[in-house]
Amino acid sequence: MADKKVTKYDLVESVYQKITKCEKHIVQNVVEQLLSELKDSLKDGATIELRGFGTFEPRLRKGRSKARNPKTGDSVSVAPHYVAVFRAGQELKKALWNLPVQEEV
Repeated sequence: MADKKVTKYDLVESVYQKITKCEKHIVQNVVEQLLSELKDSLKDGATIELRGFGTFEPRLRKGRSKARNPKTGDSVSVAPHYVAVFRAGQELKKALWNLPVQEEV
């Protein structure tokens, strides 16, 4: 299940196939603009709530003075910074709950 990946191109193609009265470049512009607005809102510190899907919010991560660079093993300090966090909404949680589970070998 984790091997499956959907790219921005795949999203544009899927929406284009479902909306027959629209040109593909218009769908691409809409998707690009939506993602740009989401990013700009998060950069401004806003929480984005998409009912039935989920919530995106910027969250502050504490800085650490004894972090480790995994590549070199050296100790480095990391300043406090914001990260984007996503919390799934109820409808999305219910939809994922019913997915068939594949047993790993």
